[in-house]
Amino acid sequence: MFVYEKKLQYPVRIQNPDPKLASVIISQYGGPDGELGASLRYLSQRFAMPYPELKALLTDIGTEELGHLEMVGAVVHQLTRNLKVSDIEGTPFAAYFVDHTAGVYPQFASGYPWSASTMQSTGDVIADLTEDLAAEQKARLTYDNILRLAKDDPDVTDVIRFLREREIVHFQRFGEAIELAKQRMDQKNIYFTNPAFDK
Repeated sequence: MFVYEKKLQYPVRIQNPDPKLASVIISQYGGPDGELGASLRYLSQRFAMPYPELKALLTDIGTEELGHLEMVGAVVHQLTRNLKVSDIEGTPFAAYFVDHTAGVYPQFASGYPWSASTMQSTGDVIADLTEDLAAEQKARLTYDNILRLAKDDPDVTDVIRFLREREIVHFQRFGEAIELAKQRMDQKNIYFTNPAFDK
């Protein structure tokens, strides 16, 4: 069961609408390394995780990623609020506007819609936790790229820096999780066994 708090994990207060910037930030909502995929990846992987403390970690981080999804959605919404057609014409946001007006829709910056094919849940402890490490690094890289493009808007960069820092923390936690999993598994066979099947 999840409990919803009616506030964002970190405040989002964007003063200046910018549809061009929104068209790249949307990738962290529903892009290949975005928050939607991260939350579903971890919340799906937890069902097959045999170790309670790692199942709890996947639940905690997956739930936090839902909060990050909400924050990225708030950024995109605030960057696209009260726009006129003249603000949109000639920007990369124009193609998005045709399909979604100013609604927040999960897609890549390139326009490709979100797909579960961007994530994996295998039920194999080492494979899943390694996937999670890579996912956090790719999300951090995407935030780095957004920071390069958003450098002129401190309201946006403040939120993006917070989200980037959380990716680094999650990467560290998943690294600790792999070490804990290896301690629990047969040290000589960690890449040849799946505790869910090979008892």
